Amino acid sequence: MPQLARRLFVLPPDLEGAARSWLEHGERTPRAPRFASSVILLRDSPTGLETWLGYRTGSSPLGVLAFPGGSLETSDDDAVGWLGPSPQHWAEQMGTSDVGLARRHVVGAIRELFEETGILLAGPDLSTTVESTSSAEWMRAREAVADQEKSFTDVLAKRGLSLRTDLLKPLVNWLSPDFAHRRFNTRYFAATLPVNQQPSLLASKGVWGRWVCVRKVVSERDTTVLGDEVGQENTVGRTLGELLVPGSEIMLEKMAKANGCIAYLSYKRKAHVYQPKLVEEEGRLMLEVEAAKTVAGEPQRER
Repeated sequence: MPQLARRLFVLPPDLEGAARSWLEHGERTPRAPRFASSVILLRDSPTGLETWLGYRTGSSPLGVLAFPGGSLETSDDDAVGWLGPSPQHWAEQMGTSDVGLARRHVVGAIRELFEETGILLAGPDLSTTVESTSSAEWMRAREAVADQEKSFTDVLAKRGLSLRTDLLKPLVNWLSPDFAHRRFNTRYFAATLPVNQQPSLLASKGVWGRWVCVRKVVSERDTTVLGDEVGQENTVGRTLGELLVPGSEIMLEKMAKANGCIAYLSYKRKAHVYQPKLVEEEGRLMLEVEAAKTVAGEPQRER
């Protein structure tokens, strides 16, 4: 079992106002979180494991930079072709008795990945995935799903495709801090890049997104290299911790230690809900998370 510690993380600038208001006015009932799903897309490269990160406009509970994802929709309940582990199996893996919710998280994860990157974990059978999803026709389908003009399930049914749920691996469950104005209860999943598919930005909404070498990003976490490259007003001059939510940062650390996709995906994980707590350290507001101790020299408290 990994040794757990109370890890301290930078409070992202976007959350400072909400955090100070929470402290000044006394703790109140937290806003109800929306259910969300996010997918860590992975591929091996000569320099190590790579993952897809994208810029999120507005104030997203997933972070300024984040893995593909977003909130669940009512259409995620629609009937859809389903290949791979049953919703009941998924519920067990995710540590919930709510089979319907587990199913929605899986559908939502595959839908959000498709909307934001064009990567489609679907096929006609368990031995095949759809290929070449970067055409203009597929981009129109992504735009229609993102704008809720068409349902994701309709797009699949029209093409005789079923969800390849066997290509997803459940990771962790992250809950936004109590003080946040917009809160997500997010299930994170992982998937490797399917053969003959390449991610691309959504034409109408994409600002920045690319494959990043996980070890490089983690090694440069105290610099502003990545934020400066993204080049947005709320990324320039910011370190990694100011761009990511703690959950994303911890997952990047674990990826950086993994020896490739197979090693990362085969790691045994227990279902657990993580939630950052607001703490004050030497007059500075920070987020405290109970997580495996992975980075030497980083502020942490033993349990």
